[in-house]
Amino acid sequence: MLTQMRFEGPTYNIRSRRTPSKLPARHLFALRINANHSSALLRSYIEDFRAQHYQYESHREIFMAAPSSATDTGLISLRDLIDFISHVSDCYPDICKDFPQQLIDMLMQHHLVLETELREKLVGSLVLLKKKDIIDSERLLHTLFPILVSTPSKTLRALLFQKILSELRTANSKTTNHKLNRTMQTVLFNLVTSDRTSAKGLWAIKITRELWKRQIWTEAKAVEVMKEAALSENEKVVVGGVRFFLGGDKEREELEDESSDDEVNVGQVKHQLTINKKTRKKARAAEKAIKSARNKEKKKGQPNVMLNFSALHLLHDPQGFSENMFFKHLQNGKSKLNLEQKLLVLQLVSRLVGLHQLHIMPLYSYFQKFLTPRQPSVTSFLASLAQATHDLVPPDVLEPLVQKIANEFVSEASAGQVATAGLNAIREICVRQPLAMDETLLQDLVMYKKSKDKGVMMASKGLLSLYRDVGAQMLKKRDRGKEAAMSLRAGERSERRFGEQAVGQIEGLELLARYKDEERRKKNIEKGLPSDAEDDEDNEEDNWDAWNVEDDSDDDVDGEWINVEDDADINLSDSDDEGKSRPSKKTKQEGEEQKDGEKSKAEEEIDFLKLATTRILTPADLAKLAELRAEAAAEATLPGNKGRVAAPWTSRHTDDPLTANEIEGLAALSAAKATREERIAHAKEGQTDRSEHKSKEARKKERKEQEGKSTTNKEKARKHKPFLMSLGKAKSKNKRSLKDVSRALKAHHDRGKRGGKRGNLGTTVGPSR
Repeated sequence: MLTQMRFEGPTYNIRSRRTPSKLPARHLFALRINANHSSALLRSYIEDFRAQHYQYESHREIFMAAPSSATDTGLISLRDLIDFISHVSDCYPDICKDFPQQLIDMLMQHHLVLETELREKLVGSLVLLKKKDIIDSERLLHTLFPILVSTPSKTLRALLFQKILSELRTANSKTTNHKLNRTMQTVLFNLVTSDRTSAKGLWAIKITRELWKRQIWTEAKAVEVMKEAALSENEKVVVGGVRFFLGGDKEREELEDESSDDEVNVGQVKHQLTINKKTRKKARAAEKAIKSARNKEKKKGQPNVMLNFSALHLLHDPQGFSENMFFKHLQNGKSKLNLEQKLLVLQLVSRLVGLHQLHIMPLYSYFQKFLTPRQPSVTSFLASLAQATHDLVPPDVLEPLVQKIANEFVSEASAGQVATAGLNAIREICVRQPLAMDETLLQDLVMYKKSKDKGVMMASKGLLSLYRDVGAQMLKKRDRGKEAAMSLRAGERSERRFGEQAVGQIEGLELLARYKDEERRKKNIEKGLPSDAEDDEDNEEDNWDAWNVEDDSDDDVDGEWINVEDDADINLSDSDDEGKSRPSKKTKQEGEEQKDGEKSKAEEEIDFLKLATTRILTPADLAKLAELRAEAAAEATLPGNKGRVAAPWTSRHTDDPLTANEIEGLAALSAAKATREERIAHAKEGQTDRSEHKSKEARKKERKEQEGKSTTNKEKARKHKPFLMSLGKAKSKNKRSLKDVSRALKAHHDRGKRGGKRGNLGTTVGPSR
């Protein structure tokens, strides 16, 4: 019986009584009968399908009776039949109603003894049934995940892990599937908490970390899974959970940066089409690229409702979590973690303490035994101690630690690297809690600013510049500097007290106030008015409608603002927040006659505070504020602005970790202590790659060396002897007569017969004539 099927494309012949093992699957299953075909068309092939389904049932029963003794022919037939039925099962739902459960039972019960290709076919068929909406995502994941955790097969684990991640990404591609996410997170949470000594929790860590990196799971429940993993008793699970909190957010940012770098330039694509030969394939690719680029541009304009909170901020109880981590993994004498793993846990605990301003008093006494130059990874311990410091830690707790670091690391007999690390660590601690420093010790440490070692000198100057801002009264008069001495004499700086919090304000607001003052003066001068006159012509509502920074004015109710005099001669060069919008030369010249009315620093501070308290900033104001901040940050890094460069501790964000390299400072790059190889590598860091400038012969030679190919005889002859040594022989060869050539060839032939110049077995053969 021969039945012919013809739909829209090529023709396929199906012999209903021919076994699938004789009919290749790629021909049998190439055609998919769509659901929109008429019911009469489906009924016309139902008998053929019943025959194939009957054969599948027979092969399945034989396999389930004795899975380990199945023949190769039977396995191939069963695999092809499963593939065929899974492709067309949505067309015959009544006949295939038990087909998904049969595949699930076969995979879950016998995945240990299944043949590799049949096992992969079962997994692929279940994924295909999910795509056809015959089974849902929850059922598929509940089938695959237990096998992932229990199977010893490495290839099957890799396949299942990839399928589970792909399914979760697909389910959350259009909208967030909260129900599926909660179900899967509950499964992972139970996997970690059910047996804390088992290493099965690693799969929960891998899945959660991958989905967190791709911003599919960004809520607190995913963080709770990793929190329980960090509190596990298995060393690998603990390290996996701790590494997530220390580096998961960085991985997410790097992946986001990579995706943003892949954006398509529409103009470049269109330009390439005009240059290269036009083909249909290139035109389709260009259309696809342009469409994706336009979609990305549309998404840029839409508001981003998903905020990327750090995992450290989403913890439910950071105080309890930090205490459990400290007492379970660090203070516990029965802990199985080695020094490197304990150091990771210590870094996490210290970051949580500094970020959330927690109080774990035994933590600081724990550092005492590690603060010595002979301790391995001592710079990491110093960085962790600095991270665990904040302004609510009692100074009495930190003073012994600072004193011990000074005694152990900073002395005339200490090496430059050791002293640099000690001074940098003390500075980082004092940045967070300035009251931890003793006045006598500070004056002693500042004396190292005259050291001949560059790293020690810069570390000491960093400590000096810090206390010029936060505690100038503790320094000697000659070390206070001009600004600090004048402010102390004027009584503008008061001694800092424990627990005192700084008043919060909008960052960079003084830049916006300064910009508005200058713009108003310019407009008044153009109109012929005094530079300090109030400008009431512009309407603030226009700024909200236009959202234009250039037209934004600083009008307000009369009497609410202080008259602004020309500040042309005010020296702002020592300010760290100075922007590009400083008074121009023309404004300075016009304002030289108004020196008597210049504002003091206190009046300037009142001015920008009034800007924040008496006026609602428009969107244009906020946009200009962001622009001024960026300009100030860029200008501070210019080579000519060394006096205004912000200190590294003032520009560091609170979420950024403190690394061991920052504690080491310049000591790690000291050329005097580095080896020759390190100095060469450091010198070549800034050089460009010269491989693209190589000749054709050099590239060919390099390619042959990489492929393991040998050189030619001609190239070997060149390397055998220097060219100048063989130059005379080459010249003499050109002058030889025919008789000399013949004699040389005959002598070469005779030498070959006797085995070289000395001959074999002591025989001597004279030259023939």
